[in-house]
Amino acid sequence: MGTTTLQNPAEKLSFKEQFHKDITNGLLSEPRHLDSKYFYDAEGDKLFQEIMKCDEYYLTNCEMEIFTSQTEAIANQLRGDGSPFDLIELGAGDATKSIHLLRQLQSDGIEFTYVPVDISGNVIAELNTSLPKLLPGLKIEGMEGEYFEMLKKAAELSPRRKVVLFMGANIGNMTKSRAGTFTASLRRYLSTGDLAVIGFDLKKNPQTILSAYDDSEGITSRFNLNLLKRINTELGADFNIDKFKHYASYDPETGSCKSYLISTEKQEVHMPGIRVIQFAKDEYIHMEISQKYTIDEVTELAARSCFDLIQNFYDSKKWFLDTVWRASLSS
Repeated sequence: MGTTTLQNPAEKLSFKEQFHKDITNGLLSEPRHLDSKYFYDAEGDKLFQEIMKCDEYYLTNCEMEIFTSQTEAIANQLRGDGSPFDLIELGAGDATKSIHLLRQLQSDGIEFTYVPVDISGNVIAELNTSLPKLLPGLKIEGMEGEYFEMLKKAAELSPRRKVVLFMGANIGNMTKSRAGTFTASLRRYLSTGDLAVIGFDLKKNPQTILSAYDDSEGITSRFNLNLLKRINTELGADFNIDKFKHYASYDPETGSCKSYLISTEKQEVHMPGIRVIQFAKDEYIHMEISQKYTIDEVTELAARSCFDLIQNFYDSKKWFLDTVWRASLSS
């Protein structure tokens, strides 16, 4: 029996306190930035679903092709030695791609528990309700929270081997340096032999990439501006949404696609708990990065993070890659 330690409430901030802290730090930094993980309130979730349906947003279709046309091969890789496992999906979203894998694993008679993880409680509640109806008999343990905190919690659920899904090019929401830190940290949460399936958007025609983040219907713009609305609603700020415009750029040399909100005039923004924020005309807030990779860069990242690259799965255009990594002996 272990001892029980009382947690000091000050040690862990509430969501609203953490939200306020992160937004404050970002707005008072030079240059200003906002954390893209806060895009996903109920309205943000809805808008992102619309983005994924845009003709220009090729990523969804490419990865969907992989998970519908190569489902059996992916499931065979995850089967491993046939022992039961926990299938942990980081940033699960609506599971429209992973549901094909879940169905295949069930059909193959493989014993597993699906553990979707998302920062959006709205998403987890929906998955906990909808998936058992679509896939009778599915064992599901939805978790709301930060990735690594939930990975630690998932490890405490059972001693079974782990398979982590990190799809949708979510790793592209980090700089290459941060992605390296992330994958190395992921390895430390896994045991030798555990697997990770990670989706990477590959470098391609620059205009194709840029159009995906600056769609003709303006949905991406509304998605970015919605974060300002959320800050107004939940933190009491007074952003005038009409005074900010979405701007996207792509650098084919580095593979970095970035989005910004540009202040269209000199203005002041107020938020409880911090001083007045002065925006100059044309000043920007960095909102998001969507990093693109070459196949060699993916291979190097696996090796640096102490994973063995087992197999790569591509769409027919080779625009997108889902790669299967195995946690190696050295970590």
